[in-house]
Amino acid sequence: MPPLSEARKRANDAYLQRQDEIKVRVPKGHKAEIQAHAEKRGESLNGFVKRAISETIERDLKKEK
Repeated sequence: MPPLSEARKRANDAYLQRQDEIKVRVPKGHKAEIQAHAEKRGESLNGFVKRAISETIERDLKKEK
C-alpha cells in the first residue's frame, strides 16, 4: 500500500474531527461472534453496533410513551 498523501491525511483528520469515539470491551471470543453475526447480514462490525444502539434507543423510547 502506498503511503498516504498529505491531502488524504488532511481529509482523514477532518473526518475524525467530526466523529465521536466509543470503546466497548467484550469478553475474549465475543468480538468474533459479533463480527460473524454482522457479516452474515452484510454489515461491518461498526455498522452493526451503531444499528444495534439506534434500534435499542428507539425501542426504549417507545416503551417510555
